[in-house]
Amino acid sequence: MSDTQHDDGSGSELAQDKVLEIMRSDRFCMLTSVGEQGRLQSHPMTPQEVTDDGDVWFFINVTSHHADNIRAEKRVNLAFADGSTWLSVAGHGDVRRDQAKIDELWNPMVAAWFPDGKEAPEVGLLLVESDSAQYWDSPGGGRVASALSFLKTRVTGGRPAGTSATVDL
Repeated sequence: MSDTQHDDGSGSELAQDKVLEIMRSDRFCMLTSVGEQGRLQSHPMTPQEVTDDGDVWFFINVTSHHADNIRAEKRVNLAFADGSTWLSVAGHGDVRRDQAKIDELWNPMVAAWFPDGKEAPEVGLLLVESDSAQYWDSPGGGRVASALSFLKTRVTGGRPAGTSATVDL
């Protein structure tokens, strides 16, 4: 990873750490792929593993339209949000059938989505290899603190406090 832009003046290592922290702390994200006629299609997904390079493993039904979209057009986007922090990750997806990795990542939550078990033919993995990420973070954490920060800027005419960065992964 390398930092390409950082609005708060801190170093690229801090930006990289922040991106990984957000990706690892959010239980869900929205995965956007390119569908038929170039239309963007988004689905909620649960990251199973986030590597130190910012790559993300998901379970996916290999017979789904979403998997078909990714096989046809590799470019994808992951969107994470928690009320005071937002992250957008651009990357490339690869649908795989890797039984060793399926065994490694399998857990009871995944079993709820694939009741025929981890050996079922529709069970697959999606590896999103991250290219870049952009994040926005409001200080104080939470919606109330963010709302107060924005209200303060309206009264004082200043800019909202917070950090943002664009990071190559």
